[in-house]
Amino acid sequence: MSFNPFGGNVHSLYLMNSVPLIVHTDWSRSWGGQEIRTLTELREMKKLGFRVAMIVRADSELARRGQQEGISVYFIDFTSKFNLSAWLELYRLIRRLKPAVVNTHSSEDSWMAGCVAKVCRVPLIIKTRHVLASISSSVSYNAFFDVVFVCSESIGKQLIEQKVSSSRIRVQSTGIDEERFKYSQNDRKTIRNRYNVADNEILVGNVALLRLYKGHDFIVRTAAKMPDNYKFMIVGGGNGRDLLEEEIVRAGVEDRFILTGHKEDPEHYFSAMDIIFFSSYETEGISQSFIQGLLYGIPLLTCRAPSIVETLGSVHRYRDVDYGDVAAARRGLLALSRELQRDEKIVASQRRAVAELYGLKTMVKNISRVYREHGIFTPKSKTL
Repeated sequence: MSFNPFGGNVHSLYLMNSVPLIVHTDWSRSWGGQEIRTLTELREMKKLGFRVAMIVRADSELARRGQQEGISVYFIDFTSKFNLSAWLELYRLIRRLKPAVVNTHSSEDSWMAGCVAKVCRVPLIIKTRHVLASISSSVSYNAFFDVVFVCSESIGKQLIEQKVSSSRIRVQSTGIDEERFKYSQNDRKTIRNRYNVADNEILVGNVALLRLYKGHDFIVRTAAKMPDNYKFMIVGGGNGRDLLEEEIVRAGVEDRFILTGHKEDPEHYFSAMDIIFFSSYETEGISQSFIQGLLYGIPLLTCRAPSIVETLGSVHRYRDVDYGDVAAARRGLLALSRELQRDEKIVASQRRAVAELYGLKTMVKNISRVYREHGIFTPKSKTL
């Protein structure tokens, strides 16, 4: 049977394999929340019995990690949508793979893979929007994609304001494994001992990549106004470390500031913290590390980023402040310091509420439901 991308029973051709193929595309070379979401979805869909693959840049961290997990990886140069040879390579690849789903993530790969998938009449074409930022045009969203997954309600509202069809939009943040992220007294002791944090010291923590919009400079400026028994820890790596270290020295808090670097096991570090200071602002969607922290029931100080505010109905102990308001952040930390005693019933209630809305199982069920709505099934997914 020959393939004709412009005619014939194309949907039957794409779905005729007993196991549909799910393909994700991503332009990024780095490793952060967006890339974790891509790999997480592929991993979970593979568990359900789907065939999975990714189309990424050859020098990407996502490619390396995908290959380690036995996921099929294909390489396309997504550096520019004006690269005609990349368009042709992508067209030939999609035509050969015959995926049931193509899910794009970044700008360049969304233009290219969304368009090619549309020409090749892939049964379900999805765009995942991770950030709260203006788009240059709604054309590709309305022309190429059947579904637009947005990582927060705020992102969805912004897209609708910019003329993206509301009928395409589904809110689905990245699901967090509630079994992985849970409080451990042993982890608390181990991490605090490793970094010389005494029992009578209050550790204020943050887990995030070291990037400008993560707002770590705000934490540094607040640290300079706090009593000496407050220590601060940021768990994460990134190209913003040098600038952050300079800010820490300028603020004179280097003796009370801990930069752990990138950690593959952030779940152990949350337990060591007395208060979480989530300092991200503006473009942030619902950060994965933010939801991870909520699963611990630790008191929370957060900036009033639109996507974050919408999650606070599930949180029992928090203060919210405007980014950059050091005086308010200081008051918030002092107030939360009076609420450090854990109440396991309250913590359990918060964990249940957070998992129900933002847990990994919830994400898998919701995505599988979207697949089924478009006629894409596997024997395992029919039971969800």
